[in-house]
Amino acid sequence: MKEALEFLQRNWWLLLLRGLAAIAFGVAAFVWPGLTLSLLVMLFGAYILFDGIVGTVDAIRYRDQMDNWLFWLFEGVLGIVVGLLMLFMPAVTAFFLVILIAVWSILGGVLRIVAAVQLRKKIEGEWLLILSGVLSILFGIAVIALPYAGLVSIAWLIGFWAVVFGILFVVLAFRLRKAGQP
Repeated sequence: MKEALEFLQRNWWLLLLRGLAAIAFGVAAFVWPGLTLSLLVMLFGAYILFDGIVGTVDAIRYRDQMDNWLFWLFEGVLGIVVGLLMLFMPAVTAFFLVILIAVWSILGGVLRIVAAVQLRKKIEGEWLLILSGVLSILFGIAVIALPYAGLVSIAWLIGFWAVVFGILFVVLAFRLRKAGQP
């Protein structure tokens, strides 16, 4: 577990990048809620693909230094698959899009909660990771419950989730940076 904490402290900036990307995407969803479904799919797909690539590369690159690196690898690969599907098949139905987003969000949330529980005795502020996981799960459930809501409603829901998720990751990144300083 010590290795996982040291890894997170050394690479706090990766969480910062993920958080800033989520915030940027969320703001874009609020500013342009009337985007066509294809463009929304492609924007969200690009974000998920970026997040998945970063997560996968880090899981593989630091597998010797991380406990349960397979959880992180699974989340990253899932993000890559979902992101590519969304980028190369932008004409997917809104219902299929909603299910992809919901499943990705719920599984990612569960994985973040598991990681936080494992790190709870090693770091302060693990509640931020738990909270981001809970929010992701609630977001996924909300998206499943409202599959036929209007595009604007879904865009705002996605935007709200992305901004909150991004802020939590930015806060967590700076806490890890501070904890890693001598």
